[in-house]
Amino acid sequence: MRIVALIAVFNERRFIAGCLEHLFAQGVEAYVIDNGSTDDTAEIARRYLGHGLVGMESLKRTEYFSLQRVLTRKQELAATLDADWFIHHDADEIRTGAKPGQTLAAALAEADAAGANAVNFLEFTFTPTQEAPDHDHPRFRDTMRWYYPFLPRFPHRLNAWKRQDTPVNLVDCAGHEVSFSGLHMHPESLPLEHYMFLSAAHAVEKFIETRTYDPAMIAKGWHRWRSRLTPEDICLPAATQLKERRPGEPLCPRHPRTKHVLDPAARVGGAT
Repeated sequence: MRIVALIAVFNERRFIAGCLEHLFAQGVEAYVIDNGSTDDTAEIARRYLGHGLVGMESLKRTEYFSLQRVLTRKQELAATLDADWFIHHDADEIRTGAKPGQTLAAALAEADAAGANAVNFLEFTFTPTQEAPDHDHPRFRDTMRWYYPFLPRFPHRLNAWKRQDTPVNLVDCAGHEVSFSGLHMHPESLPLEHYMFLSAAHAVEKFIETRTYDPAMIAKGWHRWRSRLTPEDICLPAATQLKERRPGEPLCPRHPRTKHVLDPAARVGGAT
């Protein structure tokens, strides 16, 4: 069974190599859309062509970051690339199977064999803390151990699907939930580790300095706190507010938050 992750990138030099190498080790190939990176993201990704990276293209960046254009292109690729399953994937994500030692490919094959044609993921967002604020280095997965489960609704990350004879829709739910006729979601969700930012300075660079969001998409309710974020809003949580990954233990989905720690609304009346 061939699985291809569709990854759009913009200035993801910190994440792209590790993301691709992890996917390949998990039995998943990748296709990269470079959305106008100004750093060496594209150069790094290009090294993997023919070694798990099945293709790469450039999508010119306009005045604004347009998630809709990116998702539309992924929909087109899902109709034309040679694969049995697809994943709408970001460079700052790590996905695995749900069972100890199970690869992502094996987990999706299991879902396929059970008759499912879509799989949801449970998001665990890892974050710097007041006590350990800087993880902007290649070993961030080893040092940034504090996380929170994030579940504003269910399903929230329904973005792996079996190839369809008719077009799939990623746009209507901003990529969070794929939709198509006859969708049958697997009852078991798989884990997704989200490394949104590695330090306060990285958050400023990623969400404020290098991205201008499309006003039309903001009007639709997309990007929300990201489009309003200021450097003064970036307040790291205390480690005591989070869960800690411990060796040999699964990530804990209990008591999920409905807002990310960078969302100023999460600090109004208490974090949720």
